[in-house]
Amino acid sequence: MKKVFKNVSFVFLLLKMCFIFGQETAPQKRIVIDVGHGGKDSGAIGINGIKEKDVVLNIALEVLRLNKKSKTPLNIFLTRYNDTLISLSDRTKLANTLDTDVFISLHCNHSDNANARGIEVYVANTKSQFSGLSTLLAYLLQAYFKKELGFESRGVKFANFQVLRENVDYRPAVLVEVGFLTNEDEGFYFLQPSKVKAVAMAILKGIYNYSNKRL
Repeated sequence: MKKVFKNVSFVFLLLKMCFIFGQETAPQKRIVIDVGHGGKDSGAIGINGIKEKDVVLNIALEVLRLNKKSKTPLNIFLTRYNDTLISLSDRTKLANTLDTDVFISLHCNHSDNANARGIEVYVANTKSQFSGLSTLLAYLLQAYFKKELGFESRGVKFANFQVLRENVDYRPAVLVEVGFLTNEDEGFYFLQPSKVKAVAMAILKGIYNYSNKRL
């Protein structure tokens, strides 16, 4: 029954997005923020019990709130708006249904080394016409995390994550590891609403900068 409910919820989300798409009076660029994990998949769990699925959802919802308050809001959608598990393939299906121009997947990191810290941004390790734009977006996000938050940059990296692999030929796509929940400082950081807002603002500024340059 839970699986059926999840599938129905996702179909409803797709229909809602299609309705919004149909109501647009002029072409608008669309950005999908993929909120990692959810439901029974908690993702990384920090030393203070903080869960990755909750951290990234809080950040994504704050990005939406800040964007709506902007004088020139962007057209941003989330792959999930609550604690629901959406399959990786369904996340890409949503991006394709919306004909998304940019795909940003949000995650938190985990390490057996309690001293590991900082932000990583990944792009697909296979080349496409969007590789350059993906790399540009990755560096912009890194720059804003360092400038706005003082987060250590662990660099732009290349990987074969499914959400990157399935988007590589259709749009610029990045996967952001916003920090290590297993690091005491960074784990505690994400427990503070004001800090979550700061992270969301850094992400939004990176998207805005990219949009002004390329969208």
